[in-house]
Amino acid sequence: MGDLLFLAHRVPYPPDRGDKIRSYNILKHLSGRHRIHLATFADDEADVAAAEALRPLVAKLHVELRTRSKGAAAAIGLLKRSAMSVAAFGSTGMAGFVDRVLADEPIDHVYVFSGQMAQYAPADRPFVMDFVDMDSRKFADYADKASGPMRWVWQREAKRLFHFERETARRAVVSLFVTEAEAALFRTRAKLSAECVQVLENGVDLTVYEPVAHVGESAPLIVFTGQMDYAPNVDAAMGFARGALPLIRARHPGARFAIVGRNPPSALATLDGHDGLIVTGSVPEVQSWLARADVVVAPLAIARGVQNKVLEAMAMARPVVASPQAYEGIDAEPGRDLIVADGSTRQAAAVCDLLDDPARGEAIGAAARAQVVARYAWDARLAPLDAMLVRV
Repeated sequence: MGDLLFLAHRVPYPPDRGDKIRSYNILKHLSGRHRIHLATFADDEADVAAAEALRPLVAKLHVELRTRSKGAAAAIGLLKRSAMSVAAFGSTGMAGFVDRVLADEPIDHVYVFSGQMAQYAPADRPFVMDFVDMDSRKFADYADKASGPMRWVWQREAKRLFHFERETARRAVVSLFVTEAEAALFRTRAKLSAECVQVLENGVDLTVYEPVAHVGESAPLIVFTGQMDYAPNVDAAMGFARGALPLIRARHPGARFAIVGRNPPSALATLDGHDGLIVTGSVPEVQSWLARADVVVAPLAIARGVQNKVLEAMAMARPVVASPQAYEGIDAEPGRDLIVADGSTRQAAAVCDLLDDPARGEAIGAAARAQVVARYAWDARLAPLDAMLVRV
């Protein structure tokens, strides 16, 4: 189906965090149908090295280490009256590579992954815009919870970023979001049609996340997984540790809460070993922690799109207690496939109920696996993408 330029804000490998899981699986899917030219940013040298694993999937690979600081991005955003999160990904090197590929290769299709990369979408070529989530709404959520100067900062970012998102969507052949709720919100605010704004759901690699025998331990283990330098994950973990965990330990004194994910901030890392808390930092894989979990929790107060952490735990047949925000967008029946509970008190009660009745937890886990198999295999989720690209 010809050559395709794939623009990604972060190296799509390894697929070990939400955005990388989606971008890697889409890239792999498209590589079987197109000759791919990949242009992507790297967060660090480890990302640069990891990108080499993608060479079998691509014809050309441009990986650029992103070095612009948050302060510099903020200054540029203010000077240019633009969104700081877009300015953070500005690069003459990236722009130059895109121009060369467009000039040298017979590019038939362009796939832009994440709004920050829309600044490199060619003006004279049709493109698919995969926003994934409505990031401007995330910054509005930050503003709602902030006070003082930071409230103004997040309000400004939400406004500027939405303007950029809307103008990008007006240029794109189709804009994609991971859930119907996100797509509907964007359609309404941007005043765009259902044909222009569509849904491409996330999936789960059912061979990577599959049930194994639950390794029960002497003391109950509650697990939360996520990238721990991401503010909503940090807030969720800290909130659960301070609010729900003491209530759980009042009924189950030996209960432990494992926070599993790379780059925890020092305020979180220093809690490791205290009052039943385990803070792992980076781990080779999360599956072993999920296999050991009596309950997996996703107590996010701010969440956009589908939470891969919830789908992965469900795929491994573990009982999940999720906040309404973490549950949003997931096709699963509360009470049968997972438990949805709002606030520390209700979340603690839900976890305790599952710890008191392991058979119920196993039944919920089995139902969760069956639902994920039925709804979230990657091949099925990405099947609509081919028809979308025919329009480009």
